[in-house]
Amino acid sequence: MTTYTSAVDEQLLERLRGGVRGDIVEPGDPDYDEARKVYNAMHDKRPAVIVRAADAGDVIATVDFAREQRLPLAVRGGSHSVPGYGTCDDGVVLDLGRMRGIRVAPDARTAWVEGGCTWADVNHATYTFGLATTGGIVSTTGVGGLTTGGGMGYLDRRCGLACDNLVSVDLVTADGTFLTCTEEQHADLMWAVRGGGGNFGVVTSFAYRLHPVADILGGPTFYPLDGDVIRRYRELIADSDEKLGAVLVVGLGPPLPFLPERWHGRPICGVVTCWTGPEDQDDEIRARLAGLGPVVGQQVGRMPYPLINTLFDELVPAGLYHYWKGTFSHGLPDGAIDAYVDYGATTPSLQSVTVVFPIDGACHRVGPEDTAFSYRDTDFSTALSPTLTTRQDCEAQKDWVRGFFAALQPYSAEGGYVNFMDGDDQHRVRANYRGNYARLRDIKRRYDPGNLFRLNHNVAP
Repeated sequence: MTTYTSAVDEQLLERLRGGVRGDIVEPGDPDYDEARKVYNAMHDKRPAVIVRAADAGDVIATVDFAREQRLPLAVRGGSHSVPGYGTCDDGVVLDLGRMRGIRVAPDARTAWVEGGCTWADVNHATYTFGLATTGGIVSTTGVGGLTTGGGMGYLDRRCGLACDNLVSVDLVTADGTFLTCTEEQHADLMWAVRGGGGNFGVVTSFAYRLHPVADILGGPTFYPLDGDVIRRYRELIADSDEKLGAVLVVGLGPPLPFLPERWHGRPICGVVTCWTGPEDQDDEIRARLAGLGPVVGQQVGRMPYPLINTLFDELVPAGLYHYWKGTFSHGLPDGAIDAYVDYGATTPSLQSVTVVFPIDGACHRVGPEDTAFSYRDTDFSTALSPTLTTRQDCEAQKDWVRGFFAALQPYSAEGGYVNFMDGDDQHRVRANYRGNYARLRDIKRRYDPGNLFRLNHNVAP
């Protein structure tokens, strides 16, 4: 394993200062404390150098600098990495946040997206043309981390995962080489970044396949926390057209105007709907939602697709304290539903929402070895998190989520979704990739034998 030192060579640093168009922020600079912040406030790191890259040339220069200095290198897009992999102590942070250019080719149904973009950027740019691709459910999430981990969202049943919609990527490897990767050129890297995370280089731009999605029927429907509601939700997914995106949530009733006050702060479950099918079937979708159980609050209507991706934004702004766990499951077994109800009843805060993504439909039409994301036979992906407003409260609730995770294990696959893993889940990396792990390791050895890109759920060379 590479041994790193925190010493920064002033001559090399001066060369870096003169070689980048973006900003370089160092300890003592007026904006250093702001520049080093990440989404998850659990991670309060002090990098030696923060480079706010302006273009791919800046990325190459920063990668070269970190490699030559043998310093830890953290790559940051939207900064939503729950384990805090977008920052580090005494190392280099490569911040892509200034690289947010997008070009849409509506006739080709393709969007070229720079690596610092968020899903809000992408959704805004593509909606103009009545097009979209699978992204996350929080609009401030960066495209890079979500896509290279796999990428779930409201459209995945219809359109596949975010990584399934990649046409090409521009990638800077550990030796500073700039490569354009497709299924025809550097196909091994193209395969690896479709779910293999940030192990293989810095993606400076993504080309996505787009789909005809404009206005949708969307919004939340809330019910009392009851296992029968969740069992009916299970049937809804099994029986529904793939144009129905429907994410299950379990938590405490939020103080929203359409939810009666007596349900505020009480355990509830809900379905956040994204119907991309014909408008003349909207009433049928509403009827099916009403059939899941007693509706205690609902706001479902026609809206632009980008709006559905903002509904969680105010609930989970930057600066909260998070600790996550994730599972995959074949169906939703009754035992798992019992765990959702039992642990949902003791949810520690409004922000601690358990989210269950259906990943069937188009996700199943990709083979387990076609991309690095291997769990093509599972039907649901669950994200568990105590999210609190102080570090002390989050630390105090880690046992809650660990117990929840343990209760789901008998009904879960061995591995889970890498983007729902925290820093203490490194031991699960091999299981997360199953039969693809050996191939990922071989590609890692070829392109990053020194493990420069190791601040991630690491596939060690």
